[in-house]
Amino acid sequence: MPSSTSAMAAFSTPWHVLTGGPPDPARDFTAAQIARSQAFDAATSLPSYLSLGLTVIFAGLLVATPFSAKVLGWLRGPWWLRVVLGVLVITAITELARWPLGVWFETILRDYGLSVQDWAGWSVDRLKNLGVEALLLGVMLLALVALARRFRRWWIPAAVGAFALTVAMSFVYPVVFEPLFNDFHSMPQGSLRTNLLDMAERDHVPVEDVLVADASRRTTALNAYVSGFGATRRIVVYDTLLKAPQGQVELVAAHELGHAARNDVLYGTFIAALGAALGAIALFLVFGPLRRRTGVGSITDPRAVGVIMGIMTFGSLLMGPAQNLISRHIEARADVHALDLTRDPATFIAMQKHLAVANISDLSPDAVEYVLYASHPSGPERIAMARAWAKLNGVPEP
Repeated sequence: MPSSTSAMAAFSTPWHVLTGGPPDPARDFTAAQIARSQAFDAATSLPSYLSLGLTVIFAGLLVATPFSAKVLGWLRGPWWLRVVLGVLVITAITELARWPLGVWFETILRDYGLSVQDWAGWSVDRLKNLGVEALLLGVMLLALVALARRFRRWWIPAAVGAFALTVAMSFVYPVVFEPLFNDFHSMPQGSLRTNLLDMAERDHVPVEDVLVADASRRTTALNAYVSGFGATRRIVVYDTLLKAPQGQVELVAAHELGHAARNDVLYGTFIAALGAALGAIALFLVFGPLRRRTGVGSITDPRAVGVIMGIMTFGSLLMGPAQNLISRHIEARADVHALDLTRDPATFIAMQKHLAVANISDLSPDAVEYVLYASHPSGPERIAMARAWAKLNGVPEP
């Protein structure tokens, strides 16, 4: 399983996507814009790194000490109830520790005009997100412990179940959970909607609908994305993006069509499902050596919930840089698709500049932040690629 997952990711990722020369922020952004980007990055780096450090420390407590066994040992009731309560307790402790850092980060977003939420709205959104994560984690761990109590080789059905659950969630999440955070409506009739649907048809991409999300109630940032696949595939545009020139909105949509044309959501789901199956097997291999340190004798013990959550946290942290690396190449391929579809590098560059300035993107990310956090190429990298595309295709270089 590990070799098959790695091989699929290695062979299916577009490693050789068109790139440009060395990115030069000073060519396209003013000194004030660069300074603002650097100041925002400096302001957000400390709470981000503190949050990461807190996550590592708490996960270490769960996997290397009897902390979980002692805290969850107070719970009473049938095993399934203690599993559910264990998830809620560990989640609550983690969130209580991280809440002040979240408040700090939100304050910075407000200072820079990126967040327009009041504290009540911010808290409700954060708690809803926490509730969704706890619900999904609770269902998964209930199934895991139930399988371990029934089968000696529990990791086999657990791997199959993890794969199936990941695929199912890709279908369910867009229609069940996304509406918890945003209201969506079909883009109104008009030239923009007509152009987007015509572009999708020209690109041979079936699109059920183009939706507008009411993101402006919480942020001024600009974004769009594609979610789901098959009957649940939608292209979603933030209502904040609709304030941009129509040509730029169409280019953002062309980028999202690039994801749909290559079935990137389906590909990502399959890779994630294989990773989840691998995670179930890795859990079996890792849990045994941790039993003495954690004071939990068996994975069937509801007190093992904290240990499992700690192992999952470390797994996510270790996989993050690889996922970001793959994501950056996939996003670059979607950029090339948008340019091939529109043949308009000038508007593409104008759009990238608009996005970078509005979202206060990091124009020159350092190596560590790029590896840890960057799921997309930087704005200057994408602009350099567009100029390389123009030169390659005989279009005047913007």
